[in-house]
Amino acid sequence: MQTLLGSTELQYAMMFTLQKIDRIRLEDFKPFFNDLPVDPYIKGKYRQRRLSRFKVSSDEVVKLPHGHLFQSKNYNPLVGDMKREYAELDDGLIQLVEFKKLLFAFSDFCKLNSVALEVGVHQIRTSCSPDNFGNPAPEGIHRDGTDLIGIFAVDRENVEGGETHLYRNRKQDPVFKQVLNPGELLLVNDREFFHYTTPIKPLTEGIGTRDVFVLTCPSLIED
Repeated sequence: MQTLLGSTELQYAMMFTLQKIDRIRLEDFKPFFNDLPVDPYIKGKYRQRRLSRFKVSSDEVVKLPHGHLFQSKNYNPLVGDMKREYAELDDGLIQLVEFKKLLFAFSDFCKLNSVALEVGVHQIRTSCSPDNFGNPAPEGIHRDGTDLIGIFAVDRENVEGGETHLYRNRKQDPVFKQVLNPGELLLVNDREFFHYTTPIKPLTEGIGTRDVFVLTCPSLIED
């Protein structure tokens, strides 16, 4: 697995890694970020989101039945201990060959580090304006409460900020901090690291957007 980590971080390479995935056409994803529903659980209406879960085998991606997202307050003090309902990913997106490539790439990492049989896919747009900065991680420095996570950057339009950090614990400096550029996939062992992404603001007047897929294994989705 190719790593882009610096020399001081190589000791963690088996627990997190950053890949540039050139074989995925990002343009195919972009139209599906334009009609995401607003996340009703976050104040400010700056985050839009869809969510689905899948079983991924060596050559097949199967969408699983709808469920609700649930995290303990131990992991998400902002909206934990509640059932959260989100719209499913668009069928057109799920049918894309590029989407399946992304799930296969994440599944390969999961097979090495987890016994879970399903993954969750969060499709998220964070928006910002001069009067309303967007916060990709309103819960602060946190773990998701799963085995593994993947953050795949699809697009950044008219934004600065949005730097992703990884921490061994909340009281230490981050062992990784970098803006994820389009086409980059950060894979993280959620049992070992806390993560956080800094707020975004527009580079120029107008709206800015940051589009990502966040993948989890297990999915954190319950019936």
